[in-house]
Amino acid sequence: MGKLIKASDLIEKRFGKKGTESREKFRDEAFSYYFGEIIKNRRKELKLSQNDLAKIVGKKRPYISRIENGEDIRISNFVLIANALNLSINLTAK
Repeated sequence: MGKLIKASDLIEKRFGKKGTESREKFRDEAFSYYFGEIIKNRRKELKLSQNDLAKIVGKKRPYISRIENGEDIRISNFVLIANALNLSINLTAK
């Protein structure tokens, strides 16, 4: 049986230790991807096209596509889209 490898070890090997620039870049990109997936899945649950969502929030369809594909999103636009999709956002202190 092979040696057990932790995901955190793989991430550190590939993207560097916590706090390094490369690790922070990975973290930011991972969050953007994650938020994009949430938005895409909820939009599909509501049977909305990207164009439908874009019209609701006053944006263009390519913008919605970029967000769903993991492009960075401004907080104000994230809140606007989340509200349109009836999603809640919870902020907590660390």
